[in-house]
Amino acid sequence: MKKTESSVETVMEDRLASLRPSDLNEAEKRSLIALAMKVLAIKHRAGRPLNSPETTRNYLRLRLADYRNEVFGCLFLDNRHRIIAMRELFHGTIDGASIHPRVVVQQALEVNAAALVFFHNHPSGVAEPSHADEAITRRLKEALSLVDVRVLDHFVVSAGESVSFAERGLL
Repeated sequence: MKKTESSVETVMEDRLASLRPSDLNEAEKRSLIALAMKVLAIKHRAGRPLNSPETTRNYLRLRLADYRNEVFGCLFLDNRHRIIAMRELFHGTIDGASIHPRVVVQQALEVNAAALVFFHNHPSGVAEPSHADEAITRRLKEALSLVDVRVLDHFVVSAGESVSFAERGLL
C-alpha cells in the first residue's frame, strides 16, 4: 500500500500529539524546541506570507520565551504581507526597553517595508500590555504613517501567553 503525504502527516501528527512534557527528559525537550524553531522559521522566512496570527504568535512565544530581558523587534513585510525580514531592534532590562521611533522608521525604509508587526516580550511572564506599551505603539504608528508604512499588529509575548493589539482593538 502506497502512503500518501496526508497519511504520513496524520501518522506523524498522532505520534507527536500523544507526547506530554513529563514524558521527555531535558535533552529531548531541548531537541523538541530546536525542531519546533526550525519548523516555525521555515514558515517565517523571507518571502513567505504572514497570513496566520496564531502561527506568528507561537513563533514569537517560542523565540522569545527564554529571554531574561525585554526585547523589542519588528517583522518587516512587503505590500502582500510577505516577510522581508525579522529584526530584534532594542534590548532592555527585566522590565523595559528604550524604543526609538527614528530607528524603527530607518529600518523599515532600509528594507523597503510596506507594513510591519511589532513584537516584544515580558520576561515577568505576564503578557498584559502596559500603558507605556500602548503609548509607544501609537507613537511608532504615527511616525511610520508619515512614510506610508502600515502597522498591522503588536504582539506582547511571554512564555505562557501572548496578546495581540489588533485583536484587542488597540491599533
